[in-house]
Amino acid sequence: MKDKNIVIIGGNSGIGAQVKEILQAAGAEVFTYSRSQEGSQKLDVRSDFTEIEGIPEVVHGVLYCPGTIQLKPFHRFGLDDFRNDLEINYLGAIKVLQALQRPLKKSSGASVVLVSTVAVQTGLGFHSSIAGAKGAVEGLTRSLAAEWASNGIRVNAVAPSLTDTPLAQVLLSTPEKKEAAGKRHPLGRFGTVDDIAAAIHFLLSDSSSWITGQVLKIDGGMSSIR
Repeated sequence: MKDKNIVIIGGNSGIGAQVKEILQAAGAEVFTYSRSQEGSQKLDVRSDFTEIEGIPEVVHGVLYCPGTIQLKPFHRFGLDDFRNDLEINYLGAIKVLQALQRPLKKSSGASVVLVSTVAVQTGLGFHSSIAGAKGAVEGLTRSLAAEWASNGIRVNAVAPSLTDTPLAQVLLSTPEKKEAAGKRHPLGRFGTVDDIAAAIHFLLSDSSSWITGQVLKIDGGMSSIR
């Protein structure tokens, strides 16, 4: 990763912050953007934009990791709930990648990593909104991987199960909830930011140079074994 320019959208906390730390330790130049702007440049992915300030002329990698968690019965979701999840998880990614496609194409072997969820491939109750939005992210991943392959740009996604991040705090707020969450996974525990960040680092690095169009499931076995 030495001397590579990596852009992280949503890099202030949780997975994004951990990836930033790993990349900087590996010698990368990391450009972070977030809505809150703490420790990074400001970017609200829900806004209308076609350019992103401060982007270098050449970009070697992009991680898009803003997310939402809205879990409730289907009949309690309003259209605004679905729109919000789509705006942040899917349409925001589209706007970012359209803004960055030129500097990505100037790189030799650039890598894009998006974030999905285990709920796309594994039917989970109360996840209809986020599963729909992240399903769109997975479709975008495969389509762009095909379209940008001729430019040497790889596009992959990670699909975590429940991970201990600030976004998931309400789901892991008590010892009882943590114990129950661990039991739902064949490996007996929920995820950590280190679990997800290590996989993202791999996908951003040249070690994964022959991998594209993939959705890497990082879920303690939830989606594939019982």
